[in-house]
Amino acid sequence: MATDKNRNSVLRQLAALQKMSLHDLQEKWLDLYGSEPPPFKKSFLLKRLAFRIQELFYGGLSDDLKSKLSNIAANDPMANFKNPGKAMIKAPLSQRTGNLFPGTRIIREWNGNKYEVIAMEKGFEYDGREFRSLSAIATEITGTKWNGKVFFKLKKRGA
Repeated sequence: MATDKNRNSVLRQLAALQKMSLHDLQEKWLDLYGSEPPPFKKSFLLKRLAFRIQELFYGGLSDDLKSKLSNIAANDPMANFKNPGKAMIKAPLSQRTGNLFPGTRIIREWNGNKYEVIAMEKGFEYDGREFRSLSAIATEITGTKWNGKVFFKLKKRGA
């Protein structure tokens, strides 16, 4: 029965989050995390706060699993951008490719084929090769000149 009460309490808190304003969510962040909230949209705060509420009630990751994940991340170059004091790890602007963070995967289906591109620190990887721009990859795929962001549907034509 105690489990049902905890579950109901969690569900009530999650439902209450949906009704909160951005300001209320920021205050809730301060209560649950003990730090200033990051300057992100309401939808981000909702998801992270929902996770935190469940983590506090049901428990978080075990120390063993945290250690394993840290070891995996230590060997992953895409997970090693140093940005101390921030709630989220982001690549510094000098290491960003346009609006995409390194490691971002872009998948485009075109003429019945699926194409996958990975954003890197400086450029993009497609088909095992490095390209300086999405436009170069779009031209490689189609055989004609394209705006890469338009081809990969990251931007509307004429926008």
